[in-house]
Amino acid sequence: MKTILVTGGAGFIGSNFVRHLYNKYPDYRLLVVDALTYAGNVQNCPDGAFGSERYEFWYGDVRNGELMDTLVSRADIVVHMAAESHVTRSIYDNRLFFETDVIGTQTVANAIVNHRDRMERFIHISTSEVYGSALSAKMDEDHPLNPMSPYASAKCGADRLVYSYWATYNIPAVIVRPFNNYGPYQHLEKAVPRFITSCLLKEPLTVHGDGSAKRDWIFVEEHCEALDLLLHKDIDEIRGQVINIGTGYDKSVLEVAESVLNAMKPTDSQIQFIGDRPGQVFRHTCDASKLTSLVGWKPRLSFEEGLERTIRWYRDNEAWWRPQMWMRHIPIFTAAGKKEMH
Repeated sequence: MKTILVTGGAGFIGSNFVRHLYNKYPDYRLLVVDALTYAGNVQNCPDGAFGSERYEFWYGDVRNGELMDTLVSRADIVVHMAAESHVTRSIYDNRLFFETDVIGTQTVANAIVNHRDRMERFIHISTSEVYGSALSAKMDEDHPLNPMSPYASAKCGADRLVYSYWATYNIPAVIVRPFNNYGPYQHLEKAVPRFITSCLLKEPLTVHGDGSAKRDWIFVEEHCEALDLLLHKDIDEIRGQVINIGTGYDKSVLEVAESVLNAMKPTDSQIQFIGDRPGQVFRHTCDASKLTSLVGWKPRLSFEEGLERTIRWYRDNEAWWRPQMWMRHIPIFTAAGKKEMH
């Protein structure tokens, strides 16, 4: 029986991954820690998990060294997902991003060092945002790191911190850089659920700038499947490695909004353009060939298939997303000092 600690396991990607493991591996014990900030929710946990002996939920902060040392000491594998992750929010309120994303990662990594003799692997979930805008047709793991927002720079600091702990202490670290995820349980502050719920509410779909910024969009369940493969890959073949997860295809934000409109066919919603987001990344397209060569993973779903599943989930789970309505748009101040709702 493996014991896996997932930090941030009540958030969007974290809860999807925990659910994936809980349903697929009945012999695994799962330790989940989450600070339950606005983006975390105990309702995201697997059905029936709280009554199970193989699932433990800890309400706590990854910056708490004593807590993290205690939990890491009980784990064979640590998957570190806890982070503040909203680019726009980091523009006007970034202190917590650096505290959670950098200091929190340092705290977890220190616990890994303390218990490295028993630790099978430490998977750190970074982000493609560390790359900044693409300098090549597709971005492989050697693409320069040019973070363009406070969020991206905080994640970049954490990314390189984990790498330095591997180089210094030889911890069994693997750094994963996923591209844009979408799917069930995603907070309404993110583009895809915001577009979907705008259609359901018969409101305009707000798009930053002219909507030409392109992203590589991966359905969250496929991300979880890729992580599962890395969880079970011979650690000697991936120790100290950086690995991208993405589809290799991109869509502009405007194209995503149009896809949502085409799929949902609302009678009263239309696209509304607002000011461009400061620190905007204009193109992100993943080169996932390293992941494919290591574990044979390739995406199975088209964007349209993943979007259909996502739309269905938000249609069926209004009680889950309704309490988030007040956080769909947040105020920022542009470089020119203008206040805008993004």
